[in-house]
Amino acid sequence: MTLSKALLATCMLTWTGVCLADPPEKIENEFGILNPEDTGIAMLKRKIEMGVIDSVTCSLGINATKNSDYALSRKLAKRCAEAGYTKAMTWMSQLENNGMGGDYNPDASAEWDRRAAQAGDPVGQFNHGLNLMRGHGTAQDEALGRRYIDNAANDGLAIAKRLQAADYDLDEVTPDADNWKYGNMF
Repeated sequence: MTLSKALLATCMLTWTGVCLADPPEKIENEFGILNPEDTGIAMLKRKIEMGVIDSVTCSLGINATKNSDYALSRKLAKRCAEAGYTKAMTWMSQLENNGMGGDYNPDASAEWDRRAAQAGDPVGQFNHGLNLMRGHGTAQDEALGRRYIDNAANDGLAIAKRLQAADYDLDEVTPDADNWKYGNMF
């Protein structure tokens, strides 16, 4: 066996041992936490408990939803939205509009979209424009809704440009499976 093959074999065995090694033990005491979870749902829960609301933590909130932990997702998204993160506002709207971690609430959904739109978020402007055009969760005002769609398109949002190109035909951007949400209630 040549030296390079022996070195390669040694490296492979060493890395195998490292990869299979148990993670360091988490120790909590009055001085804090040694070796805390630094990824995943456990980390998100810990950051929420500690009151850490920053852009990185807020960007990880979707992980809680993807893991079907809607209560955690809602808790994190709400705190981030209330701290002014517009992407969290649009995520709160999504949670409210789909009854994830709570009841289906089109009024609360529309309010989160309005807040994101007022903060200048193009997705919030687009969603708020759709809500206004439909009268979903808010009073119907098609002209104002189109202006919000136009603002989002001017900011470069592709789906808003697509809706403009379709002469504001809402079927262009909304799956027909959602039509039950947008029809008249009376």
